[in-house]
Amino acid sequence: MRDSLAELNDREFDVAVVGGGINGCAAAQELAAAGYSVLLVDKDDYGAGSSSRSTRLIHCGLRYLAPGGSPYSFLWQPKKLTTAIRMTRQAMEARAEFVGHSEARTRRFTFGFPVWRGMAYKPWQIDLALRIVEGVGPKDVPLDRNTLPPDQAHGHPLFGKLRDQDKLVGVNTYREYQFNWAERVATDMVLDARRMGAVCRNYTPVTGMARQADGRWALTLSDALGGDETAIVSARMVVNTAGIWIDKVNRLASENAPRKIFGTKGAHIVIRLPEECRDYGVISLNRKGEEPVYLVPWRQGLHYMAVTETVFEGDIDDIHADDVDIRWLLDELNHLIPSLGLTEKDVLYTWAGVRPLTYDPAFPKGARSREIHDFGGSGLPNVIAMTAGPVTSHRSAGRELRDAVKAHIQPSGRAQPVDYAPKPLAEDPSSPSLLNHYDGITLADLRHAAQHEQVNNLRDLLARRTGIVWTETRGREGARMAAETVADIMGWDEARIEKEVADYTAYVDHTHRRPDTT
Repeated sequence: MRDSLAELNDREFDVAVVGGGINGCAAAQELAAAGYSVLLVDKDDYGAGSSSRSTRLIHCGLRYLAPGGSPYSFLWQPKKLTTAIRMTRQAMEARAEFVGHSEARTRRFTFGFPVWRGMAYKPWQIDLALRIVEGVGPKDVPLDRNTLPPDQAHGHPLFGKLRDQDKLVGVNTYREYQFNWAERVATDMVLDARRMGAVCRNYTPVTGMARQADGRWALTLSDALGGDETAIVSARMVVNTAGIWIDKVNRLASENAPRKIFGTKGAHIVIRLPEECRDYGVISLNRKGEEPVYLVPWRQGLHYMAVTETVFEGDIDDIHADDVDIRWLLDELNHLIPSLGLTEKDVLYTWAGVRPLTYDPAFPKGARSREIHDFGGSGLPNVIAMTAGPVTSHRSAGRELRDAVKAHIQPSGRAQPVDYAPKPLAEDPSSPSLLNHYDGITLADLRHAAQHEQVNNLRDLLARRTGIVWTETRGREGARMAAETVADIMGWDEARIEKEVADYTAYVDHTHRRPDTT
């Protein structure tokens, strides 16, 4: 369970990590392993923000080498090519590391990049790009690249359904992975950080941040779950990994803190394709030929279509796919596979997130390269933040943040080995499944999570500790049974069970909404 605020009051730490998304959890894990005393807090649950709203791809980096526009642009922009290869290498290294240590948290599938006559790209150019991807990355998680000529593509269960078969000149295929459980990855790292002595507390917003006379930072913590109790802790250094909330956190310390975040919204729609398509996906360019779109296989034989790329200026605490997002994605999908004729009624659920990109006036949609910002020159000494850190490379992000901290302060404790392995749930084969149509999570798993993993409500349990929210029904029919299963552990009476079920249902109907077809 969470440490109480009363127990935290007046505690001193080497580092306070503010923001428990996947990069913040990685930083807490690496810092604890390096011997720092660490506090990790998040105003919501671990991995509940942008980390749970991404396109969930552990991508190989092909998109950096095939970014749209002219394939020859690299010839007259060699610096652009150098950057693309560097980012591709980082993506392949992150892919190999994560799959090597945590394959149980991934799903493997085959991606196809179709090429039609009249496109800017030719099959040999995509093949060359894939050869470069293969050449700059580790060899232990191969690409399995292949080029399908038109006659083979025509007979393929998914690629044979693509538009304009008479103009299709080839499909370049390769092996790809996705996070089947990105939120669980954050929990894995929290559990390991706690094993090494870190104090981790969800639903704990930072409401004040002030520099003390001794140079330490005093952080005022409150409880988002209710009550007037607060605590003040101090830290020699603050690591701000609050994602799209980074600027808000910094401005608790100074209204003059410079802007660092620029958000773009990415929305997704979930649909069901024919069964024979279940292990295949498509990467292509949108109808304007400017940005990539993805059709990705998902759980239970589902697929999702991604992704929008629109500037977000709304409420960062209320992000969901709206009707405009849904319509755009449906139109893109129906353009890609016209024979499906999908409508809003075929959308099973949706999700959307906002990318915490780097604010830079030179980039109208934000800069995408991962950056660490040191705010010492802005009147916030020993405060750093990371922007534009993708989910894929969270482990290297954690190490990079650890090294940035080392450049300022040394750890007060001893180093210890980090454990990247996925943390098991109950592992009780005799326990019944929560959902009859989905045997991945049992009632014993629910009880284990409630006892050991800082579960505070039904949303934590079904959306992040167990991933039930990502099933076709979003777990609605299992919500009451789940609440009843953990009620004795959580101390919930019948009235609280009713409230938890109602709150969870409201959450999925809003955050993972279906379009209104009435």
